[in-house]
Amino acid sequence: MAQSYIFSSESVGEGHPDKVSDTISDAVLDACLAQDKHSRVACETFVKSNVVCVGGEITTKAKFDYEQVIRKAIRGIGYVNDDDVFHADKVFINNYLTAQSPDIAQGVDARKASGKATAEQGAGDQGLMFGYACDETSELMPAPIMYSHRLGRQLTKLRKAGKAQWLRPDAKTQVSVRYENNRPVKVTSVVVSTQHSADVSNKVIRDFITREVIEKSIPKKMLARDTQILINPTGRFVVGGPEGDSGLTGRKIIVDTYGGMGRHGGGAFSGKDPSKVDRSAAYMGRYVAKNIVAAGLAARCEIQFAYAIGYPKPVSVHVDTFGTNTVAEGKIIRAVNKVFQLKPADIVKQLKLLRPIYSITTNYGHFGKNNKEVTWEKTDKVAALQRAVK
Repeated sequence: MAQSYIFSSESVGEGHPDKVSDTISDAVLDACLAQDKHSRVACETFVKSNVVCVGGEITTKAKFDYEQVIRKAIRGIGYVNDDDVFHADKVFINNYLTAQSPDIAQGVDARKASGKATAEQGAGDQGLMFGYACDETSELMPAPIMYSHRLGRQLTKLRKAGKAQWLRPDAKTQVSVRYENNRPVKVTSVVVSTQHSADVSNKVIRDFITREVIEKSIPKKMLARDTQILINPTGRFVVGGPEGDSGLTGRKIIVDTYGGMGRHGGGAFSGKDPSKVDRSAAYMGRYVAKNIVAAGLAARCEIQFAYAIGYPKPVSVHVDTFGTNTVAEGKIIRAVNKVFQLKPADIVKQLKLLRPIYSITTNYGHFGKNNKEVTWEKTDKVAALQRAVK
């Protein structure tokens, strides 16, 4: 009997209050790394109404105007309209950043310390990190989350190009996909909610979004006559962004990862430098899983790493191919340990993570991007993995 089910994933636009927070946190991180690649950064952001609060721990030699960086990030999102309560030039900024704890620093630094098991660079914290890949899309990502991201990117592209003056920054998208025998066959529903100015009709919004966003973003073969299309289903979305809701860094980690199709660790990404394995090891997990799928060793792959604070080697490595493997999973795990270096310092080196590249990761997922700076999306280990499993 054929297995049939529907799976849904969502994405959010750059102007969503949680993504505003992520964008600010990553902008601060990049500003630090641009001057001091050894910066230790853990920057959290809270936004509400016309207020921005940044807090956390930063140890860096970089010197810059934090307020200027924050306002530039908000301006880049598009909060510059006269009817925005949250406006790049008018928000009040509160800075509660302090230096990193010396106890954490001694565990991460590549040096000896009293009571530390090794002089090597250790993980910045204990925790579990996951990577995932599948062959459902050209990006080797699950179809529901990639379609949701494509909708959001297209909506933002049109807004920033001035194609619809009534569009505002806050937006959410959601796509539901029917699977038959674990393969995506049809989009059953599409939801797009976009903030807009008060002077535009719901019909204008619906017609524009259908024609210029949905039909341009989702493969025609995946849409059907009975695909349910819901555009601004409440009928009005004028009050949005931090005016309508509070935002917090790291609150959209399912959007940032695999849309719920693959598991993820509890740690968020944005605002953290790569000494934090929450971010760097999750990127490594994606790199490993994508190369496994690209090498034809599995159609679907999830990998888990576990780390202990201050200790360099992962305490466990687990691979699950959900029965889609073409060689024994034991061989795949051995190949992973042979081809990839999984210590935190090695991850940073392999993926070239000590660069101000993080603002390009913030929106529309940290995975599945076609950008040469996003090194964890490369499939340059395919041949090495294929040799290692023989």
